[in-house]
Amino acid sequence: IDYLMDVFIFFIVFSFILLGTVGAFDANCPSVKCGHDAPDIQFPFRIQGQQPQKCGYPGFELLCKQNKTIVHFPSYGDVVVKSISYDTKKLNLLDPKNCVHQVFLNLNLSLTPFHYYYVVKNYTYLNCSALLSSSFTPAVPCLSGSGFHVYVVESSLAVPISCKTLKTIAIPFSYSPYLSDNSFGLGLTWDLTGCKDYETKGKLGLSRCFNTAHGKVLSITIFIFMVATLVSLKAYCYKKLDRQNKKKNQFEVEKLIGNYEAFKNVKGLSNQIETAEGHENYKSAFKVKLLNEICV
Repeated sequence: IDYLMDVFIFFIVFSFILLGTVGAFDANCPSVKCGHDAPDIQFPFRIQGQQPQKCGYPGFELLCKQNKTIVHFPSYGDVVVKSISYDTKKLNLLDPKNCVHQVFLNLNLSLTPFHYYYVVKNYTYLNCSALLSSSFTPAVPCLSGSGFHVYVVESSLAVPISCKTLKTIAIPFSYSPYLSDNSFGLGLTWDLTGCKDYETKGKLGLSRCFNTAHGKVLSITIFIFMVATLVSLKAYCYKKLDRQNKKKNQFEVEKLIGNYEAFKNVKGLSNQIETAEGHENYKSAFKVKLLNEICV
């Protein structure tokens, strides 16, 4: 009963520690901003150098540069975070080079936890040596130059003679709004499988998050703790039972030894009695024999 009570108390203490750690998540991870007009940064995002790793999810690291919020893509470079909607999980970006099509051409989202917010469709980028007719969309100014013009057309269209195909990619070209700040199409979203967000006191926190990529830290910790506890409990019970058996065997041995000593004492007394009786009989027989010899 005692060891079961000890294990129960240990479980209670561990549970309180675990709940306290999770409950203190929001308190230790307040939202931050890179500037006055910059968006609030909270889970799953975090600002590198200003917030600890526990405040964000892997792959959602942001930077503060010149009071602007920056997300860095290895395949392209830095992009400004214009706004973040945590309710709709939308990340609105602004290319600092003012060339969103350059982002489309180089951005590889397969290396990130993001994907396009709007519906994507295959489009082909053409490098043409001559201007195309007005039936085509206007050339992309930031990609065009002296003597060449870059167009974005549906991949199903035939390539004009004066053009060469640069690249065919899936982009949200025809489904995205075009804004005056050239943030056309740069809307991303994310999905954290196994994670559930909740809002409390205006702060976004982490309720539970068991993602296969981030080491399933909490679930693995609990699993290891439970296995270790069960193994320890089993070992404790085995040792306790072994001690009880040893005590029982020791008691039986001592009991047998006591019985043997008692038996030996009784047997010794019996032998002494038999020896004494033998002496008396021998003395009587000797006297009778001696008298007989004298009488003869």
